[in-house]
Amino acid sequence: MADIAATRMKSKRGRLDRYIAKTCQHPLRSVKLLLASGQVTVNGVIERDGQRLIHEFDCITCEGRVLQQQTPIYLMLHKPVGVVCATIDRHHKTVLELIDHPRKHELHIVGRLDLNTSGLVLLTNDSRWSRYLTAPESKVPKRYEVMLEKPLTDDYVKAFSDGVYFAYEDLTTAPATLVLTSEYTAEVILTEGKYHQIKRMFGRFRNAVQTLHRSAVGDVELDATLAPGEWRQLAVEELGSPESIAWRSGFLR
Repeated sequence: MADIAATRMKSKRGRLDRYIAKTCQHPLRSVKLLLASGQVTVNGVIERDGQRLIHEFDCITCEGRVLQQQTPIYLMLHKPVGVVCATIDRHHKTVLELIDHPRKHELHIVGRLDLNTSGLVLLTNDSRWSRYLTAPESKVPKRYEVMLEKPLTDDYVKAFSDGVYFAYEDLTTAPATLVLTSEYTAEVILTEGKYHQIKRMFGRFRNAVQTLHRSAVGDVELDATLAPGEWRQLAVEELGSPESIAWRSGFLR
């Protein structure tokens, strides 16, 4: 059994016996014997059920050797205007270039922002969390601060609440919350993420968006102490309450 090669193999979701068979290159019959003899542990506890479903952050050992031991990473970044939400780009700096983390190569972006939009960007290696935040059925609210070219009126509030029709896709947006904060500024809360949605919703009134800034995604709010371009790690407690974060109890597993 090759320890180094084995620790590089991650289990997104699957049966324990099949994972061990593939990782250690053992036939399933041999794996069953290892399980029965107490040679396999999951998260420090002897496991004899080969059909147990395991995930990428379960610590798995076999015959005293570590097969998988990975910790989840959750980061928030204050994305500046002019930086792209991508891993590689020929023309612009990417969000990953702003992050100095030893395991940043494992991270993926949770919900992208346009080049000219600033604010909260989340990055993680936890696919369950990112899928929960971005899945349409989750209806996770995203909060934005927007500045417009022309004055705002209460007509905008009703239009956003009713949903705005997009002829190109032949669809009406889900009801959105619009709170007017001044004559030219507002707070927008969406539970979906259509292409350039906020700009297009205001486009119904022929009112151009001047600046757009995302301040929150679900329970995670952008740290006010982070300057544009700065990032920090999130504690698990910041990801949301157990009642509101369905992925903790098995969402999309």
